[in-house]
Amino acid sequence: MPDDYGDLTCELTNLPNNVCGILHGHRDAGPVASRFERLGWRVSSPSWYGYEVGTTWCEVELEPAEGPDVLLNGVVDPSRFDDLATVLTRCGAGTYTLELYDEDGGLLREMRV
Repeated sequence: MPDDYGDLTCELTNLPNNVCGILHGHRDAGPVASRFERLGWRVSSPSWYGYEVGTTWCEVELEPAEGPDVLLNGVVDPSRFDDLATVLTRCGAGTYTLELYDEDGGLLREMRV
């Protein structure tokens, strides 16, 4: 699955956040962000502990949660939701939960790995 390198497409920048998740057992978002970067995703660190990772079809924030988890939230092209899950697996996320929402906030899909 080739990743599309670059900034989030204009169509997706106008969408409200539609994806959220929890990466279980990762106290620090840094190593997870580094794995995204090795796959060619853009990575920036707008805060002390959080990271933004993105490509043309997805842009999410990774923030450590209280406890041993990292929170994920942002925008994904709904047709690429499964691709995001594949990337998380390639990044060594281990166990995680992902949720995809429609523009009105209704849950469309949930995935637990």
